[in-house]
Amino acid sequence: MRKLYFKKYFILIFFFSTFTTAQNSVKKPLNVIWISCEDMGPILSSYDNKFINTPNIDRIATEGVKYTNAYSTVGVCAPSRFSIITGMYPVRLGAHNMRTGDHNNFKWPEEVKFRNDKGILDKSGKNVPDYEVVTPAYVKPFTEYLRKAGYYCVNDNKCDYQFNAPFTAWDDVYGNGSYMDAPDGKPFFYVKNYYTTHESRIWIRKNEPLTVSPKNVPVPDYFPDIPIVREAIARKYSNIEALDKEIGLLMEKFERDDVLENSIIFFWSDHGGNLLRQKRAVGDSGLHVPLIVRYPDGYRAGETDSRMVSLMDLGPTVMSILGIEPPSYMDGKAFAGFYKDDPRKYIFGSADRFDESTDMQRSVLDGRFVYIKNFMPELPLIYRNKYREKIPMNKELINLDKQGKLTGDESYIFMKTKPVEELYDLETDPYEINNLALDSNYTNVLFAMRKELQLWQKEVNDRGFIPESEIIKEFWPNMIQPITSEVIISRNDNEVHLICETKGASIGYQIGDSIGSIYWELYTKPIELEESKKIRARAIRIGYKASKFSTN
Repeated sequence: MRKLYFKKYFILIFFFSTFTTAQNSVKKPLNVIWISCEDMGPILSSYDNKFINTPNIDRIATEGVKYTNAYSTVGVCAPSRFSIITGMYPVRLGAHNMRTGDHNNFKWPEEVKFRNDKGILDKSGKNVPDYEVVTPAYVKPFTEYLRKAGYYCVNDNKCDYQFNAPFTAWDDVYGNGSYMDAPDGKPFFYVKNYYTTHESRIWIRKNEPLTVSPKNVPVPDYFPDIPIVREAIARKYSNIEALDKEIGLLMEKFERDDVLENSIIFFWSDHGGNLLRQKRAVGDSGLHVPLIVRYPDGYRAGETDSRMVSLMDLGPTVMSILGIEPPSYMDGKAFAGFYKDDPRKYIFGSADRFDESTDMQRSVLDGRFVYIKNFMPELPLIYRNKYREKIPMNKELINLDKQGKLTGDESYIFMKTKPVEELYDLETDPYEINNLALDSNYTNVLFAMRKELQLWQKEVNDRGFIPESEIIKEFWPNMIQPITSEVIISRNDNEVHLICETKGASIGYQIGDSIGSIYWELYTKPIELEESKKIRARAIRIGYKASKFSTN
């Protein structure tokens, strides 16, 4: 305990001294900015990709710390973003299937609608309706810890958490929100999400000019080198360059608004690439992401950090940097700040139902080797999926495989059944097409990685073995969404207390002229309020239906 105390003490001194100059010069509190994007591996020019030009993201890397071993927990949006907002493994809490309902952006509780039959079956053949993941009572969106600490939290504009975002999680989550709306003297946490590199933009942006020539792009060994493939990769690269320009404009706005010198900027993607054997994959191609952290005052500028980082570490790290101790229940570990944790040795990933397609894969990565366990080896690696087949390249490759026209490495990902175990050496096989699981030279590596995966699955009580329909019944007994209890308002002279009997519920409130607006304060302690002023309150727990309004 003494060693831990002194470690934290000296880290506190170090961080305060590092930021003192910037803080004193502008006399403003430290802000945090997240710039997030979609469906992109670490293929930027700052990550040594010579076939793409991303000068604005490169600038952030030059002025910040570039992490080379950052990974998502799942190779697709919603489960990955669940892990980011909660700091928890999706498979631990039953949030691993993509996706649970129409929760992409914030909706008021009265606007949430659920489909009973959307044509999706789980692995037991039972219907999967829309639902919300119900987390344990102790789990909160990490932003509520920031709000409690006095931060103005703005999300512009994606949620996609596997549950409808609680109205208590953000000060502003309604789209086009600005950090400039933060009250004077109040620090902010601002999230700006860009869709430009999303899988869907391969076809949505098909008529936009290409800024990267198809003849110049590198073709992964698991694709045939044909025009339609080069065209898709060129579109992917051009979309990334378009994203870079958008980020350049955002950085210019930060400079005009005078927030750069007192803000920490995180840049990251929610999971790996957007083409076949990238998005939804459980190996390096699906989980590996770019992550750059830019501190004010030039702290660690230009450094490259090879420590293993999971995206679910982002929330705990923000809290740690701001001096807020992350709760012990989180699987996420702070990789910087006052409560910086020991580096991870392994990254664990999962793949289960994706839209109408069901599978079960688990993986463990250590920065060099990738181990994959296939729990449904009778299924093909590339299964049919209506959404991703909107990309012309994907559909064409599936047709070429049907016709038997793919051979050698380019046919590898179209295996009709999967081996129970896969092992890849990224140092010699970056495209993961040479399975070493049966190679006696790698037996020790195979055994070690297999053991780590088994230990992890046991530790998190992997929910992937349970049919999704059964998990839903656990969340919603009798298939009825639980309802948060109404808030009890009590006054003691000029002090107002708010109580909700639903364990784990968060309470939002409005006072006076703000009653009826879209903005809610987060209740954290008794409120000083004149007896003549009215107060309205409402409670919500993750996955529950919100309470009715209470007014006093």
